Amino acid sequence: MPYLLLTALLALLVYLPSLWIRRVLKRHSRQRDDLAGTGGELAAHLIKRFELEGVTVEQTQPFSDHYDPESSTVRLSPAHFDGKSIAAVAVAAHEVGHAIQFHRREAISQLRMRYLPLANGLKKAGILLITLLPIIAIAVRAPSAMFAVIALSIALQLLGALAYLIILPEEWDASFRKALPILVEGGYLSDEDLPAANQVLKAAALTYFASALADLVNIGRWLLILRR
Repeated sequence: MPYLLLTALLALLVYLPSLWIRRVLKRHSRQRDDLAGTGGELAAHLIKRFELEGVTVEQTQPFSDHYDPESSTVRLSPAHFDGKSIAAVAVAAHEVGHAIQFHRREAISQLRMRYLPLANGLKKAGILLITLLPIIAIAVRAPSAMFAVIALSIALQLLGALAYLIILPEEWDASFRKALPILVEGGYLSDEDLPAANQVLKAAALTYFASALADLVNIGRWLLILRR
């Protein structure tokens, strides 16, 4: 029962931020003819304005907005690439904020480069260990070794989740030290639209945080399965 309650609590913690992020983006995705351009057009304009040589912008899969430092590409989902909405404009500015971080070689830009592959690697390694547990059980046939494998798997997944949290300052910088000042000083949104843009930028910054919480829920799910 304690494991069930813990998993339920963790699930609530992860789904509330995720639902809030989706709700904010949906609420501010209404098309606005009074805006100067789409998110994709704004991204291209900002790349030119800040002279981010070699940086391009392209459309990607839904809910996959990101900046790829390896190819120097700002990738926006269809709703944000083609949309003329507060969400499209704010998300585009956020991702260009990442491009600015990397173009200027700011120290904070190294957080994602250093810890995102680590987070993904730790998570995958932990899940792989659990997946191979039946095979390991047949090969080893020692309860102590089994518990050691389980403990190692959970530890790897937990470290992966914590590594996601390390990236949060970089996301916050892209939203509130890059994107928001750009939108305010450039006059891309009216003063009345800035509170909504602020919400969208906060949602964009917390995306990795929600992913970290999702990993913690996954750990709780494995604990429930193993307890059975």
